[in-house]
Amino acid sequence: MKPLALSLLLASVAFAQPGTTKEIAPGVWFRQAGPNEGCNHLVVEMKDYLAVVDASYPQGANALLADLKKLSPKPVRYVLLTHHHGDHTYGGAVWTRAGATTVAFAPLANEYKRLEPGRFQGAVKNRQDLAALRLEAPEPPKQVVSGGKFVLTDGRRKIEFRHYGWGHTRGDGYVYLPKEKIIATGDAAVNAPANFLSDSDLRNWPRILAKVEKLKLEQVAPGHGPLGKANVIAGQREFLSTLVREVDAARKAGKTLNDLVKIEGERPVSTTVRMPDSVKTWVGPRLPAQLQETWQQLAAAK
Repeated sequence: MKPLALSLLLASVAFAQPGTTKEIAPGVWFRQAGPNEGCNHLVVEMKDYLAVVDASYPQGANALLADLKKLSPKPVRYVLLTHHHGDHTYGGAVWTRAGATTVAFAPLANEYKRLEPGRFQGAVKNRQDLAALRLEAPEPPKQVVSGGKFVLTDGRRKIEFRHYGWGHTRGDGYVYLPKEKIIATGDAAVNAPANFLSDSDLRNWPRILAKVEKLKLEQVAPGHGPLGKANVIAGQREFLSTLVREVDAARKAGKTLNDLVKIEGERPVSTTVRMPDSVKTWVGPRLPAQLQETWQQLAAAK
């Protein structure tokens, strides 16, 4: 890459703000979610169409659609869903009504059958953008992929949609651009204290991230938080591994959950665990609850 082009790319990344869409490589855009929009997006320009990572909430979907009208005349043909959580999928109907096909791996579709419409109906009570869809349940993915890979290519660019197994959720999908060395991770790797653990396999999740780290990566588009480098994957893996290691050590030492986490009523409010500085990006007010979830999951041998 020429020095000027590189400087422009770095400037674009450095000044990206929540709620804005920035080009991070030729024909590849990253949008960090604005307040109440849902999740981050990656947009990839192919020869005749655009592919988008994640549907977000309707508010976020409509915000990105408005941006795309300024960026490219090409239609959005595919929306690749990284996992089943509402902030990544509940805007699916916005995209399909605009002519796109939502794509997900089979375990994600199975989670819809297992968990919905209960979660959706609970969310509708608190979100006007969901109520405006006038749906009784979230729209399931239009195309379900069996196996571990779905590939889009036009002879110039390749998009690899990969599934490695149960990590953050059963249906996690990673969107990898091998030529550009960019990956969109959904919430399998975030770049903020935004980890939700309740649908995860905490022992397998770090193992999957170790496999992802072996890919050639220069930029990581996380599900939440700012655009990052390959160290986002390593940091996410270390954060999760530390949770498991701390809880494992406490259980082997004969300690109880109450030795690690102070609980008032039914709410975890503080913890005696001190996480290393190397994972401070991922540590926030939810740490006591994350440790409680880790304890409960390991105790149940999930």
